[in-house]
Amino acid sequence: MSESEQKSGIKCPQCGATVKVYRNPVPTVDIIIVSGTDVVLVERRNEPRGWALPGGFVDYGESLETAALREAREETGLVLENLAQFGAYSDPGRDPRHHTITFVFSATSNGVPCAGDDARQARLFPLEHLPENLCFDHGKILADFKQRRKKVD
Repeated sequence: MSESEQKSGIKCPQCGATVKVYRNPVPTVDIIIVSGTDVVLVERRNEPRGWALPGGFVDYGESLETAALREAREETGLVLENLAQFGAYSDPGRDPRHHTITFVFSATSNGVPCAGDDARQARLFPLEHLPENLCFDHGKILADFKQRRKKVD
């Protein structure tokens, strides 16, 4: 859709009336998968490249929890336990491709991650030694996660 169509609307194919176009943020999920004292990260195969939490777009008709379980399985091969919502992140600049709102979950798994779907590789990283080239706002999300864990300990 062109920028002028977004501003002025589009024509209804049935009646010819101008219909206003709404641009809304796209819902996504990210999952902090804890295995022992490490977290699972995936190296992205697609742009933007780098390391990221497993996650992706919520499909139409899918709950956030179902999307989180599906994305984790597709990208890491892991079956999750103790899935719980951690938080939501909505900075319009968090994804360079478009405005997304991510619902972040935490979960545990005892399996060995195996890259799948659009992940080049999946690995365990100690929370204190994360790679520098984290995508999106995943550095902030993991910093918040570490901070919350310190409060609990």
